[in-house]
Amino acid sequence: MNTYKDRTQLIEAAAKTMGVPVYHESAETKDTMPRQDLQKVCSKVVTLEEAIKKTGLKDGMTISFHHHFRGGDKVVNLVVGTLAKMGFKNLKLAASSLQDVHEPLIEHIKNGVITEISTSGMRGELAREISHGLMEKPVIFRSHGGRGSAIVNGDLHIDVAFLGASSCDPLGNACGYSRSEKAKSICGSLGYALPDAHYADKVVILTDDLVAYPNTPNSISEHDVDYVVEVPSVGDSSKIASGAIRDTKNPRDILLAKEAAKVIINSGYFKDGFSIQTGSGGASLAAVKYIRESMINQGVKASFALGGITAHMVKMHEEGLIYRLIDVQSFDKVAAESLKNDAMHKEVASNEYAAKDEAGSATHYLDIVILSALEVDVNFNVNVLVGSDGIIRGAIGGHPDTAEDAALSIIVCPLLRGRIPCVVDEVTTLITPGSSVDVVVTEYGIAVNPRRAELKERLTKAGLKVVDIHELKDKALKVIGKPAPIPFGDKVVGIVMNRDGSVLDVIKNVVEPS
Repeated sequence: MNTYKDRTQLIEAAAKTMGVPVYHESAETKDTMPRQDLQKVCSKVVTLEEAIKKTGLKDGMTISFHHHFRGGDKVVNLVVGTLAKMGFKNLKLAASSLQDVHEPLIEHIKNGVITEISTSGMRGELAREISHGLMEKPVIFRSHGGRGSAIVNGDLHIDVAFLGASSCDPLGNACGYSRSEKAKSICGSLGYALPDAHYADKVVILTDDLVAYPNTPNSISEHDVDYVVEVPSVGDSSKIASGAIRDTKNPRDILLAKEAAKVIINSGYFKDGFSIQTGSGGASLAAVKYIRESMINQGVKASFALGGITAHMVKMHEEGLIYRLIDVQSFDKVAAESLKNDAMHKEVASNEYAAKDEAGSATHYLDIVILSALEVDVNFNVNVLVGSDGIIRGAIGGHPDTAEDAALSIIVCPLLRGRIPCVVDEVTTLITPGSSVDVVVTEYGIAVNPRRAELKERLTKAGLKVVDIHELKDKALKVIGKPAPIPFGDKVVGIVMNRDGSVLDVIKNVVEPS
């Protein structure tokens, strides 16, 4: 039998072999703190000002935000306003996207609080001011997959991430929904926040629903969170479905959606187990409704629906027409509630959603994508960011990511918007290269990229009106005449990055007529 002395010698020998000390219990090392007090010590809950100080944020550093509350977001304005009062200057703002609600940033830019911006898109007065040259340094525009890649590989280094969450416990376990009765702000997936949470040097969670530990299941782990701040409101859930996202009742959009559905059904990719994603435009979102009947009649079921998930997709999933939902952004409350309750509804980080250099990106396995456009040119290049007046008024989103990776990429757009042509000689700003685009659907006909001769043959045999894209351009010009050139200046106000990290295009400032 081993004696206590023998055991002690063996322990000392093991410690010596491993190069570590032997444990010795003493009065100093004994945990005499009551468990309730220990939980208070472990809590990460502080005020916003305390969190900012504790992160070590300094002038010139990069702060990041997500846009899952879209037009209802309250986090960006709250945090940047607080930073301004605390005297910070020369900060770099890295947001997954910016909305109309972020107009207060204009004053913070003028006052030198924010001097650089990286984002997927922007709208409203902020976008208008930047288009006219508000900032000294150009805004860097990346796709959602491009932003995810840039964060992971270090091209976009984040010093402090300020991330709004619908619920969070005192240790930092956070998500975009809540199981408590007092839930205020539900956004669903936090896909665009997940790379920030994992790779930022410091992470601050802001929530209006501080729940008891443990907040599970959680999207963001306490392991990645440094501080938790309780605020009155992080966002207005009713404004998630705002801006470009809409359930259209426009007759033209409905016509476009029906035509896009016909393209899908006759493309050769409409078969059991196909996968699909739709963009945020009304016609592209509505197209899903019009393939539903054919799916039922032909016994075709989709393996998964990807991207921004909508109530229509949730309904089809619940009907058994779509097996799984892969959600990087919940486009409405129905989708957010489904994510909370359905194990087959999966949240995905933006880099796992659409990064070009990540082998497991969901877009690599995408069969069909339906996207909208501000402009398409005769070479099938697409612009979704800059209006025909030169003003920034949209977002890159996952447009180039999905178009490049999908087996079939469909662009739906009207021939004209008012007196503005949507099919042109050359797009104002290149966002999605024509090599990634297969079909353009308009109310006056369907154009197929010459690279896809077999697809053109299938659609023609199915009786669809297939036309040359030059015909569409000529028809638009015949109606409205040749548009006047945009009065661009010489200052670069935006740089468009390709999803592989290269520069794709630049945006110049707009000069108002004197």
